Amino acid sequence: MTISDKQHACPSVLAVVAWHPQAPTKPALGAPCNGCGLCCLTAPCPLGMWVSRRRTGACKALLWSDSQQRYLCGLLANPEQITGWHHPWLLRWCSQRAQRWIAAGTGCDANLEWEKLPPTD
Repeated sequence: MTISDKQHACPSVLAVVAWHPQAPTKPALGAPCNGCGLCCLTAPCPLGMWVSRRRTGACKALLWSDSQQRYLCGLLANPEQITGWHHPWLLRWCSQRAQRWIAAGTGCDANLEWEKLPPTD
């Protein structure tokens, strides 16, 4: 799949990401998040940068859920698995920060154009 970021000066810049074949289609800008994962496959949020130790590319905290057939933020859904932390107060803190930093509940803010590439043999 190729993605171009319409927020930057050069919209012709493309990124190729490995997208789960069962992932839902990206919602329209501002529509409720459906777990398509394209935003996190393209670049991590501030908390994801800390966990992934990178500013570009897929966030290491992004998890695929077979049961829900969607991507989830591991820092929100399962911070213990992502961070290795075990203290309940620290896990709650992490989930709260993740919810705020990924703007959970505010709608899709990934201003991206995407297209699926044909399968390779």
